[in-house]
Amino acid sequence: MSKKYIIDLNEEEREMLLEVIKKGQVAGYKRQHAQILLKADINGTDGGWTDARIHEAFDISIRTIERVRKCLVEQGMEAALSRVKAEKVRGCRLDGEDEAHLVALCCSEPPVGRSGWTLRLLAAKMVELNYVERVSHETVRRVLKKMS
Repeated sequence: MSKKYIIDLNEEEREMLLEVIKKGQVAGYKRQHAQILLKADINGTDGGWTDARIHEAFDISIRTIERVRKCLVEQGMEAALSRVKAEKVRGCRLDGEDEAHLVALCCSEPPVGRSGWTLRLLAAKMVELNYVERVSHETVRRVLKKMS
């Protein structure tokens, strides 16, 4: 199977990657990505290593090698040498109004047969009363900790 992302470095790019590898203090992932790109380069002295050979030589997962190749071709050298930023950033499920409902619920009488509210009971009651679509007991804990 032929590779979809072919690494074709020019002399200037190769020199820059060699400089990254030779530097004394550089992040490990950056050095590793530079090594991947140098070994995968079809213009290199050995014509470019296969992903399996790079994996064996540097003990890097095949998926990482593929991801670095793809990143260089699609986004450029800087992106290929940097870490992938996490895109999953979620805000709190409860806004100010929902937090007020939670505090009011917490101050109310507990369900019949209970001596007090548990975090899971509070979360279930918030959903039951349609204040939120869903909420975890951990979110309830964080909100109540913030309030006290």
